[in-house]
Amino acid sequence: MNRPFRVNIAALRHAPGSALRITLSGPVPALAMPEAAVVAGATASVTGRLEWASGGLLATLEVSAPWVGECRRCLQPASGTLHAVTRELFSEDAAAVEEGLAYPLRGDVVELLPLVRDALLLELPIAPLCKQDCEGLCPQCGGDRNLERCGCRAEVLDPRWAALGPLVGG
Repeated sequence: MNRPFRVNIAALRHAPGSALRITLSGPVPALAMPEAAVVAGATASVTGRLEWASGGLLATLEVSAPWVGECRRCLQPASGTLHAVTRELFSEDAAAVEEGLAYPLRGDVVELLPLVRDALLLELPIAPLCKQDCEGLCPQCGGDRNLERCGCRAEVLDPRWAALGPLVGG
């Protein structure tokens, strides 16, 4: 079985304070939020440093992978690249792992996939956009304002709600 995010750390384990630079890439499982996802098999890239510290292995990584979703304004496909920077501990201490303070470390091989998966999942956009200046759909006729201007009149905003206009794109 191919495991691109497995790293042999035997040399680190026997040399406290030592470090190892890594560059890895490989497929990741599907990661999904209601609004966006990393498709199963998408290639994630990982660069960073593994250091042997008192308490375990410290992983300082930069992780990236492509994402897809639906634009929150115009409902067209949206996509991009996730970039995450993470610094986490891998430990043999079962209590630390159980409490969520560390990832599990067993033997001379560390499996980075759980950390990669968590880092990417936390970076998925909650409200994806196809482009930053997406104009969205007309609330009256439903036309895509990015493609054409419709003849609909803009709604007259109740002055009591005018202060909230900038918060909702008005």
